[in-house]
Amino acid sequence: MKRNRLLLLSLISSLLVILVSFFQWNLVDIVTEFLMLPIWLFVYAFFIIMTVWALIHLFKSRNWQPFFIQLITIALWLFFPFNQVNLDLNFKIHQDKREEVAAKIENGVINPNVSDNPSLIQLPKEYTQLSKGGGAIVLETKGKAKSILFFTYRGMLDNFSGFVYDPNDNKPSKSDFDGDFKQIEKVHKNWYYVSSY
Repeated sequence: MKRNRLLLLSLISSLLVILVSFFQWNLVDIVTEFLMLPIWLFVYAFFIIMTVWALIHLFKSRNWQPFFIQLITIALWLFFPFNQVNLDLNFKIHQDKREEVAAKIENGVINPNVSDNPSLIQLPKEYTQLSKGGGAIVLETKGKAKSILFFTYRGMLDNFSGFVYDPNDNKPSKSDFDGDFKQIEKVHKNWYYVSSY
């Protein structure tokens, strides 16, 4: 019975680590960074406790399964690109709708609508899922050219990331959108991933 309980708890702790690693930025968007801290602490502390318990159990009972599960999880956590897979899925799932929004902006159907910020657009309800942090997007205007930033993470101050749509396929500069981009990476024609921190 004890052996089955340890195996079950090992599986649960590993599953929690994998789920939190994969969905952490979605969770941050829902509960904020401040409330995410206790979640991270609980999940990783629980995983560490289970790993130690599984290691002790390995030496005492020669039962390798719980510890093996923990090792696989550690290897996944260290080497599997959870964030990149999440970003790739986010881009592919929402690309068509984001391009639809961009076309509506270009045609004047959607315009800046936040009174104290002329470059900010609060998206209509059917599009709010396209930009994290409340469904707002940012316009960067250079002459007649407009670029649009859809947030994938909307932190505080200049700590943010997202997908930039540029109809002319111009690469964003390091200081666009009031950011200090450390990462600018082309993901598709007219699309760039940017990260400022």
